[in-house]
Amino acid sequence: MGRAFEYRKARKMKRWSSMAKVFTRISKDIIMAVKESGPNPEANSRLKALMQNARDANMPKDNVERAIKRATSKDQADYKEMVYEGYAPHGIAILVETATDNATRTVGNVRSYFNKYNGSLGTSGSVEFMFERKCNFKIPKGTINLEEFEFEMIDFGVEELFIEHDEDKNLDTIFMYAPFSEYGAITKALEERGLEILTSGFERIPMDTKTVTPEQQADVEKLLERIEEDEDVQAVYHTMAG
Repeated sequence: MGRAFEYRKARKMKRWSSMAKVFTRISKDIIMAVKESGPNPEANSRLKALMQNARDANMPKDNVERAIKRATSKDQADYKEMVYEGYAPHGIAILVETATDNATRTVGNVRSYFNKYNGSLGTSGSVEFMFERKCNFKIPKGTINLEEFEFEMIDFGVEELFIEHDEDKNLDTIFMYAPFSEYGAITKALEERGLEILTSGFERIPMDTKTVTPEQQADVEKLLERIEEDEDVQAVYHTMAG
């Protein structure tokens, strides 16, 4: 298996344990997607994908409909996507993706977390080059022949493909990683083949990771957990191994 697979295996057990946080993040993404391209999922591929993600996360349909309605309201503030970069203790690079209606508040909060936990907030571009931006897809395994399917999807840019078992749904799934730029082409290819997309999205995969001691890991985790608690934060990536 490749680097993206190993990264996902380590990450999926640790992050976003609170469903309330997951729902909040999906709601913000939905609002931004609707404001950008409208409330019709058939004409807004990003919204359609987010609605699929919401179903996979067992997000109530009412929450989804409420987010779409909020987005079309003139009273709903615009969310702006901002990325912050810095270092945790022990030389671990951190990249923070946010969606905010008040950038001054958000950067002030993020800076305070780095300072409190012995990290340092850097300038734009200071650590982003350490991560590759990828798109990902999850589909039901069904009767798909994995070897033939992988060979076929390579033509659309898929770099890594592996089977995962979804314990919540008791379902074998195929998970795929590809370059960020190939998201639209792969979405179209899967839809043309009549394959259900359970989830899709974007991630930043560290190109290299650093091993730390258990004590050092605890120091880094304190900062990561505090950042993730912030309501403006959508995702946090880092270069710590494991």
